[in-house]
Amino acid sequence: MSQERKGRLQEPEPGDGSGVTSMVLRKVLIVVAIIAVIVGIVLFTRNRQSNRMDAFARCLGEKGAKMYGAYWCPHCADQKELFGPSFKYAPYIECGIQGSRSTAQVCTDAGVKRYPTWTFADGARVEGEHPLDFLGQETGCPVP
Repeated sequence: MSQERKGRLQEPEPGDGSGVTSMVLRKVLIVVAIIAVIVGIVLFTRNRQSNRMDAFARCLGEKGAKMYGAYWCPHCADQKELFGPSFKYAPYIECGIQGSRSTAQVCTDAGVKRYPTWTFADGARVEGEHPLDFLGQETGCPVP
């Protein structure tokens, strides 16, 4: 094979597909970049909302609110769900004793008869599930 012919084989010729490959690669990179930006925005927004909900749950405790509940109570589970992962910061008192039909003494002493029961620093008491707006109004905590 002549040197000239070898040179031509090594040089990409117009329309040999190398231009198409680089164009496809460019499009893939653009799509990946767009997806990365969207994921970043979603994570940032979720983290921001989570931080606000954490602060709200902590504020309830700082303002003297308490939620009495039981692990077996479906209404308590619904109330907890409103807080999402931030419930771990909420002022929660477990009244159910696993493996027993008894109620925790702290709940008996507080006069809790139904679940969930919310008590507030001013002595107010409400039973049942309540929206976060209501809890914010009762305590003065800013609702996320």
